[in-house]
Amino acid sequence: QVQFVESGGGLVQPGGSLRLSCAVSGMIFSNYAMGWYRQAPGKQREWIALINAGGSTDYADSVKGRFTISRDNAKNTVYLQMNSLKPEDTAIYYCNKIIRPSSWGQGTEVTVSS
Repeated sequence: QVQFVESGGGLVQPGGSLRLSCAVSGMIFSNYAMGWYRQAPGKQREWIALINAGGSTDYADSVKGRFTISRDNAKNTVYLQMNSLKPEDTAIYYCNKIIRPSSWGQGTEVTVSS
C-alpha cells in the first residue's frame, strides 16, 4: 500500500530554517501531484504547498515566499524547504497525494520557538 515517511522536523528559533523530506512508496510517484499539509495544535489539517507531476508549484498564502516545495522522482521523495519560520508555523507536517489522498503518515513535528 501507499506509505509516506516524513522527516526533518525539530525545534527552531523564529527566523530559522528547516528542510522536511517525505519518502513515498507503494505508488508510481512521478505520476502524481504531491502536497504538504500541516496540523497545528487544536486546529484542522490544512494544505500548504503542492507540486504537480510536471514540477509546477502552488502555495497557501500563509507560506508563500517563505516555503519551497520540490521533488526528486529518482528518490521518490518530496521536500519542503522552510525559511523565515514563525511561531505560527508550529505544527505537525504531513505529505500526501493531492488527488485522492491515501492514508496519512506519522508526520514530522516542527516547533518554532525562542
